[in-house]
Amino acid sequence: MLRLLPRLLIGALGSFAIFGALRIWIDPTLPAVTLGLSPIGGLGLASLRADVGGFFGGMGAFALAAAIRDDRRLVTVPLVLVSLALTGRLITAGLEGLAPDMVLPIVVESVLATLFAVGRRTFGTR
Repeated sequence: MLRLLPRLLIGALGSFAIFGALRIWIDPTLPAVTLGLSPIGGLGLASLRADVGGFFGGMGAFALAAAIRDDRRLVTVPLVLVSLALTGRLITAGLEGLAPDMVLPIVVESVLATLFAVGRRTFGTR
């Protein structure tokens, strides 16, 4: 049961991230505003779809594949991606100060990084 729980959670997170990527690819304006971004012109919309949608799509695809295949190598990708995003947030907090609206994303990414690290440790190898 202890090995199954991380697989279920990471699989659900992967599915959720893929859904988020699809949502961004279809209409990036609402997710952009939610994330504090401004979709200005064609370049802004294309950047949101490519950068933000690609991030969530890649993270989700590898997380879901890792959970389905029970493969610790595959969960390394979302672990690295979330850790890099968290690093960027911490750098911003250190250089610009910690704004109240930055706390929740930092907590979420810390929890995700921990969960992916648990998956990296407990998933099997293929």
